[in-house]
Amino acid sequence: METNTAEEAAALIPDGAVLMIGGFMGVGSPERVIDEIVRQGRRDLTVIANDTAVPGTGIGKLVSAGVLRKVVASHIGLNPETQQKMIAGTLEVELVPQGTLIERIRAAGHGLGGVLTPTGVGTVVEEGKRRIEVDGKPYLLETALHADFALVQAFMADYLGNLVYALTARNFNPVIAMAGRKVVAEVEQVVPVGMISPDHVVTPAVLVDHLVPRA
Repeated sequence: METNTAEEAAALIPDGAVLMIGGFMGVGSPERVIDEIVRQGRRDLTVIANDTAVPGTGIGKLVSAGVLRKVVASHIGLNPETQQKMIAGTLEVELVPQGTLIERIRAAGHGLGGVLTPTGVGTVVEEGKRRIEVDGKPYLLETALHADFALVQAFMADYLGNLVYALTARNFNPVIAMAGRKVVAEVEQVVPVGMISPDHVVTPAVLVDHLVPRA
């Protein structure tokens, strides 16, 4: 595990990378790393996340800056810029039901090929997907979602990289930390090893590759 500045962490991400980013309408998103991605002028990124927040917040900054090629999300309703770019054809948007989205991410983190869900059977969601019957009931095979980088935000870390989240800012962060090939954790404070009770660790240090403390 390495300790980096936000600038150094963003520099690890190449153009065209697939990113998973934590947060729910910006709450729990790694704002400083996102700011650096924009400042460094990345291009053609794919973002997998719950939503695209709002303009000027979290993933909304990436949308506004035009650094994204594709978004895989469950909700874009509060970001008019995402909607406008989708309609104009300048941003590819794949909408996935929230439960299906997080299960596809979880599947990747647990080494599974995908999950079976009845959600979307008989609708446009089914187009291009395999339908599998189990005990006479139809399901869709939803494949696992992987990312080159998982960008998470945590309240506290120790010097090994064990992470603790704050209240609802936890949201998608622990699950995406399992599904990224490299995990970058932006944290508010770093404490000595032993200060965090093992019972309070949500994301263990073995998953964290880069730690970005508050400057």
